[in-house]
Amino acid sequence: QSGQPVTVNAGKSLTSNIQLQPPAFFSADVTNEQQIQDMFNQIKEKYNRLDAVINCAGIGVAFRTYNINKRSMHGFDEFKRVLNVNAGGTFNVIRWACHIMADNQPDPQGQRGVIINTASVAAYEGQIGQVAYAASKGAIVSMTLPLARDLSNMGIRVCAIAPGVFHTPMLASLPSKVRTLLGNMVPFPARLGNSDDYAHLAQAIIENPYLNGEVIRLDGALRMPP
Repeated sequence: QSGQPVTVNAGKSLTSNIQLQPPAFFSADVTNEQQIQDMFNQIKEKYNRLDAVINCAGIGVAFRTYNINKRSMHGFDEFKRVLNVNAGGTFNVIRWACHIMADNQPDPQGQRGVIINTASVAAYEGQIGQVAYAASKGAIVSMTLPLARDLSNMGIRVCAIAPGVFHTPMLASLPSKVRTLLGNMVPFPARLGNSDDYAHLAQAIIENPYLNGEVIRLDGALRMPP
């Protein structure tokens, strides 16, 4: 995707700045089965285990289903691409993560691992032009409980985070005035969410062994208008 080089460079920069137990950085296309398999094989070879996975890869497009003024319809290829990356890519990563986690020795509570997926408030309040994006995030919401049930016999928990308006690469391209306006829509705190907000919740999910099969909104009480 067009943003891939930026993401790869940011990932390499981040890992190079972490000194305590230096991490490793692996790049892969979530929709490519072979690349994801190779990535998890590298993880297995380096660490011999995998305890947690956080799925954050995603894209979005903004098109109405049909524009009556231009007599144009939403591209079918664009619709499929968004679902393939957001929903299909998430599932592709999950199945290979489970393959590695299956080798973990369970902890005293029987847990082998935790998987956290990234949904969106668009799954519940999709806006005009968000049919593809909302459908893809709705799929992640709907996958959460059956995934948790599927993997319960292995001791793998599955939860999802549904962020509101966050300062992400998808919003970074918007004018600053628009980003400020979006932040001001949030009841409290009246700002865009950030990576620390997401990380705090992800850590809480990982550390709480009774959180499973749940989708948690992280939106400052925001409910999106049409």
